[in-house]
Amino acid sequence: RFQACVYFASVFQAMSCGIHYLASVFMAVTPNFVCGIPGNVSSVLFYNSSELSIEDTWTLWTSTENYIVVQLENGEIWELNQCSRSKREVSLDLTYEYKGNKSIFSCSDGFLYDDTKWKSTVVTQWDLVCDREWLAKLIQPTFMLGVLIGAVIFGDIADRLGRQRVIWFTSAGQFLFGIAVAFTFDYYSFVIVRFLLAMVSSGYLVVAFVYVTEFVGIKARTWASMHVHAFFAMGIMVVALVGFLVRTWWVYQIFLSIATLPFILCCSMLPETPFWLLSEERYEDAQKVINIMARWNKVSTPCKVSELCSFQQDDLVSVRTGDNDTSSTKKHNILDLFCNWHIARRTITVWLIWFTGSLGYYVFSLSSVSLGGNEYLNLFLIGAVELPCYIVACIGMDKLGRRNTLIPFLILSALICVLIMFIPQDFNVLIILANMAGKFSIGVAFGLIYLYTAELYPTIVRSLAVGSGSMMCRAGSVVAPFCVYLRSVWIFMPLLLVGIMALLSGILTTMLPETLGKPLTNT
Repeated sequence: RFQACVYFASVFQAMSCGIHYLASVFMAVTPNFVCGIPGNVSSVLFYNSSELSIEDTWTLWTSTENYIVVQLENGEIWELNQCSRSKREVSLDLTYEYKGNKSIFSCSDGFLYDDTKWKSTVVTQWDLVCDREWLAKLIQPTFMLGVLIGAVIFGDIADRLGRQRVIWFTSAGQFLFGIAVAFTFDYYSFVIVRFLLAMVSSGYLVVAFVYVTEFVGIKARTWASMHVHAFFAMGIMVVALVGFLVRTWWVYQIFLSIATLPFILCCSMLPETPFWLLSEERYEDAQKVINIMARWNKVSTPCKVSELCSFQQDDLVSVRTGDNDTSSTKKHNILDLFCNWHIARRTITVWLIWFTGSLGYYVFSLSSVSLGGNEYLNLFLIGAVELPCYIVACIGMDKLGRRNTLIPFLILSALICVLIMFIPQDFNVLIILANMAGKFSIGVAFGLIYLYTAELYPTIVRSLAVGSGSMMCRAGSVVAPFCVYLRSVWIFMPLLLVGIMALLSGILTTMLPETLGKPLTNT
């Protein structure tokens, strides 16, 4: 009972990580827009349709090449494009096509946005279009950079100060920075506060993995650690739901931030893990936690820390007297992952899988809103498809083995990427189903690689291997938004890149050993 309560209290807060990681898909959306008008409008023309106002033309808007013709009350006729506006020299009659001379002007009066879907986004708030469009495209990559740095910093702090303090600080930080984002006054303060939010969100996710692993028994450890990802996926589903209900970006951000508020209060009551307390030689505190666990679980004879310590000291003495090998005390660094060709090949393959898993995961998630149809439903389904994928990953890992599950799903995701390229663009349902299948297969590989990496390396460099793999994963998440922007070059470019990486990873994985049922290596 104790472990179950601690587990659910800590992993429910992982939902907020999923929420903040994907919040920008609706918050930073760019609606249709044209240049602002330099006066009062008397009539509006869009192709052959004469409208009462510019707002009425948005339903007819089909392409960025479109423009709107307006006649002002002073008789001037203007053509409004997305990033420029032109004044017709001859303004006798209001027609859409015009062959005469025009004077081109910049959009000095701001922009007019289509607010039929989104009342306000950060793009419309700070005019992040045309020559400022690159600022909008930096919103998600800067967030992911914060994720990378936060994982490194808070992982290290958790080893020094304890898991419970970091969990409490990062969960409270997610709430406070999440609310602060909604009240930022300009683009730069928005990006800075979101960067800090990314750091604490990433820190929480990394430390929560360690925390639940140290509390949950060996029997349920694989399923428990794997399903932290499932709560992250539920966060993505919350983003889709809140995005559907709330169409003003700062209100949307507040609702997302308070979604997991009850669990922040739970985080302040979570105990420190006995493992960390023992490593810091705080035996009395460890005994208190163990006694509380025993009371909750109705165990009549709780474990005595003093007995555990005596066993450990006996083992330590036997190790010291048994051999004088200094390799155990040697400091290890990243170069040890390339100490010989055999280990170097393994490291390169593992890093590639981490990078590909993260790249594919975020490319499928971030591009789901651009697939056509209902973007809210698309994102919800892309999140929902993860829930069964982790169950399949757990069963596959235990029944078929780690490598034998990883290879087919990596190659399958590559094949699905190719398949999507051949589906006609007007087959919306088929495209969405294929993207769900792609997210499912890459999700299995992404969830599995954590445990597989730990089993592939010896004890002396195991943490280093998982940590460096996680860094490659964060690098993949930083690259993913830029990869999605390549849709403007060719609509299938992101899928092509993910497909090539997944196929290459799948082929290289065939050279890795199977670790199911094998003892962990020490040297």
